[in-house]
Amino acid sequence: MVVMSGVGRNALVIIAAIVTAYALNWMRGILTPLALAIFMVVMIDGFARLLALRAPFLPEWAALPVALLISTVAFGVTVYTVASNAAGFAGQLMSETTRLNALLASLANAFGVKVPPTVSQIVDQLSPTRYIGDLARALQTFASGAVYVFVYMGFLILSRQGFRKKVGSMFPDLDERDQAEAVFYRIRDGIERYLWIQTVTGLMIAVASGLLMEALGLANAVFWAFLIFVLTFIPVIGGAVGTLLPPLFALVQFPDIWRAVALLCGLEIIMFSVGNVLTPRMQRDSLNIDPVVVLLSLALWGAIWGIPGMFLSTPLTVACIIILAQFEGSRWIAILLSGDGAPQGRSPSHRPALAPPAPASTPADERPSSITPN
Repeated sequence: MVVMSGVGRNALVIIAAIVTAYALNWMRGILTPLALAIFMVVMIDGFARLLALRAPFLPEWAALPVALLISTVAFGVTVYTVASNAAGFAGQLMSETTRLNALLASLANAFGVKVPPTVSQIVDQLSPTRYIGDLARALQTFASGAVYVFVYMGFLILSRQGFRKKVGSMFPDLDERDQAEAVFYRIRDGIERYLWIQTVTGLMIAVASGLLMEALGLANAVFWAFLIFVLTFIPVIGGAVGTLLPPLFALVQFPDIWRAVALLCGLEIIMFSVGNVLTPRMQRDSLNIDPVVVLLSLALWGAIWGIPGMFLSTPLTVACIIILAQFEGSRWIAILLSGDGAPQGRSPSHRPALAPPAPASTPADERPSSITPN
């Protein structure tokens, strides 16, 4: 029998991680919709349990359908609002050609450019007609991906009861089943806490940004605040992009430049204070993940799965930390990725507050598996 050294085991773990990352990138077209569907199922399930807890008048069987309906409507309203306003803003930019030419001339004079470019010249150089095909393909990919996500969601919701029986067959030993349940609940709890943190901090950024834009008189301040809130769910990059768009339109709306500069500085201060100071601290304390790992995971999952990977980067990393902590050969990786060096987190007997505990009168060996939420 060959005994492998610690260095050999660590080398195998690193090689396995590289091969897994390559496989995930190769199968991104299949796995990305499935990962998004699992994330949304966990989100909708948490919302359903919250409705059951906060709305006792709602029948227990109706909590999940109501949560699914509200989530679907909210997603549709978000896509429609962003798409309709984007078209209107594009038309507004085209109608402000004279104003944009004057702005370009003043900026060129400030930097010593003798012959400033015009909007039409910039558009001709960019040649947007070359990108129409790419844009159409991107929209088609997004539409087909959204359809796959909803199809996966439906099948995942319908297969929950069968999955319970599969888990019971996979783990006939009660201790092993309890350990598997503990891992699942840690992952689910981590995803729900991540959603809570992103929602709270996103609302803080959106409200503060909306008040600043209203104070400076920027048009459509409510829409810009809503867009910033949606983009904050993409860690780091989303909020930064969201805070750059309103100042650009402020340059078109206002005859002077100082309000656009003031808006840019104010939005960046808000984003830095909440997104770079408060949010990492909340993630470290609640998710037990190092803030540097959040940035690294954003780059890694973005390289593997693109924008969906950026959106799912933190939940996926939290799940990886919890899973890696269960095995002796990979626990050192989980310790490095964690925020406090204790990736095991709560004890295996922990159950989230929204998960109903098993009845005390039910014998332990007769309890049904609750590996999936009710």
